[in-house]
Amino acid sequence: MGKPKALKEWASAVEALETGKQIFIMRKGGIAEETRDFQVESNDFFLYPTYEHQRKELLKEAYRGVIDETLVGWSAEDTHIRLTAFARMIEDIEVSDQEQLNKLLPFHIWTENFTDERLKWKRKNPLHIMLLRVYQLEQPLLIPIEQAYIGCKSWIELQADFPSDASMVPVIGDEEFARQAAEIKQALA
Repeated sequence: MGKPKALKEWASAVEALETGKQIFIMRKGGIAEETRDFQVESNDFFLYPTYEHQRKELLKEAYRGVIDETLVGWSAEDTHIRLTAFARMIEDIEVSDQEQLNKLLPFHIWTENFTDERLKWKRKNPLHIMLLRVYQLEQPLLIPIEQAYIGCKSWIELQADFPSDASMVPVIGDEEFARQAAEIKQALA
């Protein structure tokens, strides 16, 4: 088995995934994406929280405080990062239509402006709605931040060694996940 992958995502979105507030993320690719558009590089990955580019005005009002919470104790000078969640992608749904995307509004923490911006950026590429089964790590992993992790890219290959017996707990039960996934797919149908 190769080195584990991690997907970089706003710390506030990781928090929403970890608390079961939402079960998907939207991706079009990092600014410096090697392929220039987003590719799913792994179906199983750690969630790597990022702090620098979070913007309060792109979160629904009820969730704006989460950004401040994620910044408590964080510094750009940090040498280690704490990984607390693992995800398994259940489905990758491509959306190219604004109307369709708006139907997802009740299911996530972002504003309509955020989703509009995401969809319009690189117009010809669809937006990936990645349905994720998220697991909380019972023991968070504290790993050194490598130079290779820095920059606007979606995927990184983690250099650290991970305990193979790390225990993980699903953040929501199977039935609840299936119910939410079905609701999201129905909204997009």
